[in-house]
Amino acid sequence: MDYNYHDFNKEETIILKKFIFKILLKWHWFVISLALAYAIAFLLNKYSSPQYRVYSSILIKENRNELLGGVENIIEDLGLTNKRRKRNVINEIDVLKSYKLNNKAIEELDFEITYVIVGRIRDAELYTTSPFIVNLDTSQYQLRSHKIFITLLSEDEYRLEIDENMNVNEVLRFGEQYESDFLNFNIVKRPGNFKINPVKNKYYFVINDLNSLTNRYKSKVNINVNDKKGSVLYLSMQGEVPKKVSDYLNKIGEVYVRSGLQEKNTIAENTIKFINDQLNDIIDSLEIVENNLQSFRQNNKIIDISKEGTALFEKIEQLQTEKALIKIQEKYYEYLLHYVQSRNDFQDVIVPSIMGINDQVLNSLVSQLIELYTEKGEIAFSATEDNPTLDVINHKIQIARDNLIENINNLIKTTSDISLREINRRIGEVDSEIKKLPITERQLINIQRKFNLNDEIYTYMLQKKAEAGIAKASNIADNMVLDEARVDNAMLVSPNISLNITIALILGLLVPLVFIILIDFFNNRITERKDIEAITSVPILGVVGHNEKETELIVSERPKSSLSESFRTIRTNLQYMLREKDANIISLCSTVSGEGKTFCALNLASIIAMSNKKTMLLGLDLRKPKLHKEFNLDNDTGISSYLINKNTIDEIIKPTNIENLHIIPSGPIPPNPSELLETKAMKDLLEELKRRYDFVIIDTPPVALVTDALLISRYADINIFVVRQNFSNKGVINFVDDLFTGKKVQNLSILINDIKAPAGYGYKRYGYKYGYGYGYGYGYGYGYGFGYGYGYYDEDKRLETSFIKRTANSIKSFFKNKKS
Repeated sequence: MDYNYHDFNKEETIILKKFIFKILLKWHWFVISLALAYAIAFLLNKYSSPQYRVYSSILIKENRNELLGGVENIIEDLGLTNKRRKRNVINEIDVLKSYKLNNKAIEELDFEITYVIVGRIRDAELYTTSPFIVNLDTSQYQLRSHKIFITLLSEDEYRLEIDENMNVNEVLRFGEQYESDFLNFNIVKRPGNFKINPVKNKYYFVINDLNSLTNRYKSKVNINVNDKKGSVLYLSMQGEVPKKVSDYLNKIGEVYVRSGLQEKNTIAENTIKFINDQLNDIIDSLEIVENNLQSFRQNNKIIDISKEGTALFEKIEQLQTEKALIKIQEKYYEYLLHYVQSRNDFQDVIVPSIMGINDQVLNSLVSQLIELYTEKGEIAFSATEDNPTLDVINHKIQIARDNLIENINNLIKTTSDISLREINRRIGEVDSEIKKLPITERQLINIQRKFNLNDEIYTYMLQKKAEAGIAKASNIADNMVLDEARVDNAMLVSPNISLNITIALILGLLVPLVFIILIDFFNNRITERKDIEAITSVPILGVVGHNEKETELIVSERPKSSLSESFRTIRTNLQYMLREKDANIISLCSTVSGEGKTFCALNLASIIAMSNKKTMLLGLDLRKPKLHKEFNLDNDTGISSYLINKNTIDEIIKPTNIENLHIIPSGPIPPNPSELLETKAMKDLLEELKRRYDFVIIDTPPVALVTDALLISRYADINIFVVRQNFSNKGVINFVDDLFTGKKVQNLSILINDIKAPAGYGYKRYGYKYGYGYGYGYGYGYGYGFGYGYGYYDEDKRLETSFIKRTANSIKSFFKNKKS
């Protein structure tokens, strides 16, 4: 159990190392990817339009009495404020984001025209720094939401251009009026900021549609509460120009606070207006009575009234005052009844207590209706028309309105039928007593009575007007701006330079890594020994490294190279597979062309011949002969000419420049290669060659294309199937396994060709084994990996260099390949 666990850990370590080596092998991918990602991040940071975030805060005073104390209490005692419920902070957020409030802010700011400078990469908005100012003729139609281009030509002139099928291109002077069917304006130089830049002298401006501008800006305002129970609202907004953003936030706060104060002042203003209307009538009457009194005293020489008359005068005066107050109340009831019946809100109603009416039921109904309308207004900011809560509020309002109307009608009836009738009866009794006085004194009492009555009513109304004026003057806003938006506190939120660089570095590493993983996952090529061992039990004869030389005869021309050593190892391993005394025919085949079968046959034959063994290299690829080309021999005679009895065996055997190595080329291409290979002449040829030579190496055609190789395999003592790393498909191994398990081919083994090992791994150095999965199971057990002793043989100088030099060489090689 421990052994298996140890093997598992060892296997995992090997897999990890191989994956790391694959990544190191593609180091240039990471360099290129990181460079591209960083370049993109750099350009993004440099040329993206900057976005700044600006903040402000507003305090919502939920309980005004606790915050403001005395003055507010006095005002409420006068009856000049609505006793509304505590403010809902969430509803105040809806008020701040309402179209009405934002539209008011837009109208008060100079946002109707947007100025932009045209840049090579991006355009930049100019808020208060544009070199010119556009003055619109507000009485004329103006084309909105279109770019109008301006090019500064000199201190006096500019070029006006309008595209979009309008084809306007004119040179105008500053201050000159431009008039057309869709535009009417003039452009003047901005004082202290006009400057002509020869590089950046093109601008454009846009006349904004205020409706669209309002919707755009109100959607950009973000509002948050400090906590669930808090009453401080934090406003933030993002934009390209910090000054413009801060101006807008400050204007929003200003309009919001001002509108709240205006709402409070409306009650006092309506009260003063109502009192002024009453005073206008009283002043006229008072002047007339005053003149009459003065004239009567002068004409009748009466200075004072008798004691009895004085008593009657005081009594009648008191009754007339009471009657006047009842009349004022009656007028208020009529005003209130008309207000309730004709208005759908209760924002500016004059409450009964202002007029000295202390009827608790009436005051309660008015206060209730005010609260219901206020609640409806708050809910309506965020609710739809079919909201159930809104329906409930409307139902409550209707009930309250009906109750209030009924109460007012009752009060009017009570005042007219009872109060006035009673006061008139009492006045009549006093009038009867007055009639007993002398006529002159009686007349004086009547005139004096009218004067005093109007004077008292006038004084009373002036008192109420003064109270309303005090209330208006004492009003302060329920809300206040805590912190105004400041340009120097603006935060750059986009582009986020550090974040963009971090993301670029991560993507620069991740993209090639994922690409390597995907390539490895979808790769169906043979890349390592395990790809073969996992599919078949066919023994692996050996491996051959990548040939970087121009020659194919690597063994004879580079005998001290690692490739030559790999063929020596294969030669040694063959001794263990050819155990019988007269077993000397070796066949090399592959699935398709390009797997290096001929290369392996050439060099295997060469290495055997170099060990003083008479060796014959037989080219049986009759369809595509090429073996003769490597030895600069002609192909006029060969196997095909021998099999048709045109030449004898001695005539087709040709010597090579390698001692002990002879070759029989394929010969002229016949029309029927398979039939020729099945003849008795072919069998006789192989038997004769087996007798004459120590080893016969057969280079056969690809088995996936023709069956020639399978025909030859029955004559061979060992059949070597050549596969190529990163070229041969894994399906090839299934084919080989079928041949092996089905015993269609005898004594079958696999030779792995063209192993590429990057510098720095896959070779045996300093006594440590850095194999990449390939070792030889036969012979002397050299344990060679992909490199086969790189660093040990004289001709493999590149791996004896330092890591820095190897890296430099890799870089040079990479760019050289790219250039070529």
